Amino acid sequence: MDELYWQCQSGSHERQQVPSKYSWGELIIVWRSDPRIQGRLADSTKRSYRRTMDAIMERNLKKDVRKTTRQGVRAIHDSLAETPRKADWYVQTISLLWNYAKNKRDWPLGENPASGIDLFGKQREFLPWPEWLVNKLDTALENVRADAELIRATGQRPNAAIRMWFDHFHCETMMVLDEKAGEMIEVFCPIELRQFIADRSRVGAHVLAKNLTEPLGYDAIEKAFRAWRKGLGEKAQQFTLHGLRKLAIVQLAEAGCTGAEIQAVTNQSAEMVAYYRSRANRVRLSKAAQEQRT
Repeated sequence: MDELYWQCQSGSHERQQVPSKYSWGELIIVWRSDPRIQGRLADSTKRSYRRTMDAIMERNLKKDVRKTTRQGVRAIHDSLAETPRKADWYVQTISLLWNYAKNKRDWPLGENPASGIDLFGKQREFLPWPEWLVNKLDTALENVRADAELIRATGQRPNAAIRMWFDHFHCETMMVLDEKAGEMIEVFCPIELRQFIADRSRVGAHVLAKNLTEPLGYDAIEKAFRAWRKGLGEKAQQFTLHGLRKLAIVQLAEAGCTGAEIQAVTNQSAEMVAYYRSRANRVRLSKAAQEQRT
């Protein structure tokens, strides 16, 4: 009661707070409702912004945009350092919303607090997993193993693999998501993956289920993956979940698949497939060469 009394006396009780007309929640709603903005964005871009904006709204729904500081934005960026692409996207989204509010909606804002913050920038390429790391998956948490199996077998991005439904699998075929194009594609399902799905316990509609209707979140899987990877020592730190997608290309190339055949599985660009095929070819050809001289 004492605490409540002094909150009321000081005017800090939540019921005494006047909602700001310049809140982050209001700004995001207005941005999402602007047909001139939304009409210029691809569906994949809208989804990327939505994830970050949802995170901003979760923490700052009623907070006044005008009270955002450069130090605060930098602190958020630093806190996400282990996921540099996510960290940079967060800062870029704050900057985009700030400029929209100030220049298009005439909100009384000062200098953009996200402007000039050094981004992590483009990271090194996603390395295909070596065989020793794939073999270590037996020591990972079950959900990490399951996601790894789905990524490697389908060639999808990690988040798309996490969101797969049991209903996406139909006898010899499966539906996979091209996140950039925002479309589902029917492809052949390898026997090993069919068996994996058949053996998996069903606790919800999704293969990686949070509950009956929702999948696990990417952050939960990625956090568990990073914890497992940390326990494997320094040599494992350069590999990411996304590297399993690159491994899919390498394995298909080493099996003798053409670029078009690999694209039919992973739905990646011809340039990307060609790049990782060249890596696979070097390994295969150098192995054959070395074995001939022994």
